[in-house]
Amino acid sequence: MKIKPNSKFQSFIEEADGSLIIYVKSPPVEGEANIELVKILSEKFKIPRANIKINSGIVSRQKIVEIIAN
Repeated sequence: MKIKPNSKFQSFIEEADGSLIIYVKSPPVEGEANIELVKILSEKFKIPRANIKINSGIVSRQKIVEIIAN
């Protein structure tokens, strides 16, 4: 998935290849964009934030995220 920080709006877009682009309002400073990303995914998939883990890309716009469903 790709994250776009400092966006004017929050949005969740699926590309034709199946990848996701997530627009977040937060800046990429001190993990703020990552926190907002987890919140958006939690709301979208209706799962607790604790079930979402960023496995790769903590300091990158390209991320690999693990979602644990119960």
